[in-house]
Formats: sequence, structure tokens, C-alpha cells
Amino acid sequence: MGKNGYVTPPESRLSRQLGTADAVVIGLGAMIGTGVFVVWQPAAEKAGSWLLLGLGIAAVAAFCNATSTAQLAAVHPRAGGAYHYGRERLGPRWGALAGYAFVVGKIASCATAALAVGTYLWPRHAVVVALAAVTLLTAINLAGVQKTVRTARVILIGVVAVLVVVAVTGLAGAENEPLVTTTPLDAVTPLGVLGSAAVLFYAFAGYARITVLGEEVRDPARSIPRAVTIGLALVLVLYFAIGAVVLAVLGAEGTAATEQPLRAVADTVDAGWLVPVVTAAAGVAALGALLSLLAGVGRTSFAMAAEGDLPRPLAAVHPVRKVPYVAELGAGIVTAIAVLSGDLVQTLSISAFAILVYYAVANLAAWRLAPNERRWPRWLSGLGLVMCVGLALSLPPRLVALGALALGMMLLLRSVVLNVRR
Repeated sequence: MGKNGYVTPPESRLSRQLGTADAVVIGLGAMIGTGVFVVWQPAAEKAGSWLLLGLGIAAVAAFCNATSTAQLAAVHPRAGGAYHYGRERLGPRWGALAGYAFVVGKIASCATAALAVGTYLWPRHAVVVALAAVTLLTAINLAGVQKTVRTARVILIGVVAVLVVVAVTGLAGAENEPLVTTTPLDAVTPLGVLGSAAVLFYAFAGYARITVLGEEVRDPARSIPRAVTIGLALVLVLYFAIGAVVLAVLGAEGTAATEQPLRAVADTVDAGWLVPVVTAAAGVAALGALLSLLAGVGRTSFAMAAEGDLPRPLAAVHPVRKVPYVAELGAGIVTAIAVLSGDLVQTLSISAFAILVYYAVANLAAWRLAPNERRWPRWLSGLGLVMCVGLALSLPPRLVALGALALGMMLLLRSVVLNVRR
């Protein structure tokens, strides 16, 4: 243990090639994905014109979770994110719970991102395009982590540029557009605002992708906390700007009525030239999210396999590229199967619950940090835990029951396998 809770990075099984800027790119690429293009509609349905309040609540939850995962990553700079932190601070069973929650939730997110690529870029052949995207991005991840970062950087620059253009164009055109009547405060319930926050939270959740790359970051004790903080701050500014523009141009009713609100903004302000640009950017953003998601699932599966919570062959590392190639290939194959299964609505609902469970474990693990290991106050971890539980319980009861059942069955199967091994 070093000064201020820093640790000397252990010898990595992977290749430490990433600096702070690279880690920021990975996090931004994960956060600025499909969510910013589609999340406003379901959030407006729940919160009406109080959507930005829901976004603020989601941002607070994201900040608490980010501080917890960042300081845990500084003390435990290994692949696996909350799976590894849970094992170290709470015990193997808690770590397994976090790991299974992450894998279940993010495989569903991978399939969603892949299908979004197809839906935006070639709707008539969405599944074929989705499978091609999974194949291509799996190959990029297998080529090495630097290839992943370079591809993510190119995609990120293009998508952010389009979002800035949409924001500026929307603000300019909003002066000539009548605002839709705002939703009265008494028409919005606290549960509705909390439900919108639960939806909006997933637009921020990509910062965890930085921490699961803990064995590929140089000086992770300093780089990961900085990257998480910088990435989250930049996304907060961008999302609040986009959310304000969408509400100003479309109003709460208009936002709730369209599945493609940014495209609707371009249509409403008579910027027809921007419509195909937004459509293409949404597809490319989904591509960037899929790239980062596949990398995260592969690294977490790799870490779990190394500890025996997933099949051991997934822990193999390529002798030259130093990437967990079997785990990455497995993530691509399972995602392709999920794409082909067609009906992802129920799986995605369970995913929403699962990822909140993942962050709840991370906050609980951060609560156990010693004073000299902390970079932020302990109460932030407690607040993050409470907010994760609250957001999870704001989801439909049937969904919560299904999610709990799925994770419980995986833990039970793990116990059976461990008993057999003994």
C-alpha cells in the first residue's frame, strides 16, 4: 500500500497500454451510445416536463457509483470491476453476484446495441447488419486493446460532433417553435420521476467499462479515478444540454410521443438536412457502445473464469496480443445468439434490474474501504447503495422478481458446481 491509499500495480496478466486519456475515451464511448438518442421518450412518459429532474437524480446516482468504483479501482487495479471488488471486500459470493449481474445485464445490452445498429443503418435487414457488427467488433477486440481504443475514439468524435450540431440547431430553431404546455406538478408522481431516473441512469452506466479494464491501464491508481471523474463530468454537461433542447423544441408531450426524439428535433426546426446525419450518428453510436460493451463483458468473464466462477478456459490470454481472447470470442458468440433469439424485451427488462444490483455491490464494497484508502467521503457510497436499491424497486414488481430469480438461480448453480468440485 502506498501513500494516500495508492497501491503499486500488480504484475498484470494483460498488457498495460492505456493512459488516462485512453480510459476516458473508453468510458465516453460506452456512455455516449444508443441511450442519448432514445432514452428521452420513456423518461418523458414517466416524468413529463420534469424529465430534467429525473436526469438530475440519475446523475447523482451515477456520481455516487462512479466515486465508489473509482476508489475501489485505485486500490484493486485488476480486471473485473465490481466482481473483483466484491470478492476482495465482501466475499466470493458477493463478487459472484456482481459478476453474474454484469454479464447478464451487459449481454442483453450488447444484443440491443447490435440490433440498434441494424435498425438505424439498414432497417430491412437489421438482424443481418447486427450480426455483421458483432463479428467485426469482436475481431477488433481480439486484435488488442489499442485497436479498441482507436476505433472508439473515431466513433466518439463523430457522434459528439453530431450531438453538438443538434443542440445548436435545436436552440436556434426553438425560438420560432411554440413550447408544448408543460406537465403540471400535481400530474407527476414521485414514483414517476424516480422511474424516469431509473431509465436515464443507463445512459450514464458506461463509466464502469473503465474499471473493468483495470489490468490494461498504466498507473491505474491515479488514471482510473481521474478518467471516471472526467468522463462522467463531460457526459453530464452534454446530456443536460441535449435534454433541455429536446424539451424546448418538442415539449414533454412531443418527447413522449416519438421513439427518435433527436430526429424529431431536426424535423421540427425544419433542418431536414440533419435528419439523415442524426440517423447515421445513432447507428454509429450504437456501434461504439457495442464495441465497449463487448470489451467489458469479455474482461469480466475473464476475471470470473480465473477465479472459477465461470468455465476456466475463458481465462486464457493470447500469448502475443495479451487480450482475454477466449472470453472475448465467447462474448461475441453469446451476443450473436441473443440477436438471433428475436424477443429481447423481457431479457432487457431483467438487464435493467441486474445492472443496478451490480452497482449496489460496488457501493457496498466501497463502504468497507479503510479511511486511508478513500478519495471521497464514505457517505457517498451509502447514498449510492440506497439509490441503487430505490431505483431498482421503482421498476415493475414482476421485473424485479424475474431478475432476482435469474440471479438467484445462477448463484445456486455456482454453489452446486463448487460442492461437486470439492
